[in-house]
Amino acid sequence: MKKSGLIIFCMVLLYGVKAQDAGALVEKIKGKYNAVKDYEANAKMKTNVVFIKAPVANIKVYYKNPDQLKIRNESGISFIPRGSVNVNMGNIFTMSHYAAIDAGTEMVNGRNTRVIKILPDDEQSDVVLSTLYIDEAQLLVLRSKTTTKENGTYELDMFYGRYANYGLPDKVRFTFNTRDYKLPKGVTFDYDNGSAEKESEKTKDKKGTVEISYSSYSINKGIPEGIFN
Repeated sequence: MKKSGLIIFCMVLLYGVKAQDAGALVEKIKGKYNAVKDYEANAKMKTNVVFIKAPVANIKVYYKNPDQLKIRNESGISFIPRGSVNVNMGNIFTMSHYAAIDAGTEMVNGRNTRVIKILPDDEQSDVVLSTLYIDEAQLLVLRSKTTTKENGTYELDMFYGRYANYGLPDKVRFTFNTRDYKLPKGVTFDYDNGSAEKESEKTKDKKGTVEISYSSYSINKGIPEGIFN
């Protein structure tokens, strides 16, 4: 075999090994996250969106594996951007068929992470591409960036503490582009009208954030079905 051919063969072999390693790592993390069958959590939600006035809210979060999530605001309706129902990584870890591609390493919030890109095999999936930033030692996703067909691109930053063994964060920061946000039917808010800017200009290429800080979880205790109606 010529030297150039040997080099190409080795590169292909190395890529194959990395791809397998990436897939194996994602499956390990899926196993950890999917061990949580349900939870009920108390939390505070802080919204920072240029065109909406929303105070810090006390909320209840209900989750049932694999993809049921309900957020209740004690004082009324919560501002939740479309796509944020995946604050628990459900859009990634419910996939059964996908390609995992190793994309090197990167520092996230002062910690070295393994970067893996997830491409779903299902053409009907709303997710086009997800990039995971993983703490390999603890099997935790510290950050994810997801591009969808319907809800634009959004980013999740997860900060762990007391519930890290369950893969549950103490705080989640959800970042999205406000131009991709559509207000749900029947939902109204106080708009910030202190500026003469047109609505299209106010929301163009602006970032909105929603932070959820969890004070407690009740894990795998069962959730009544009526909660998600």
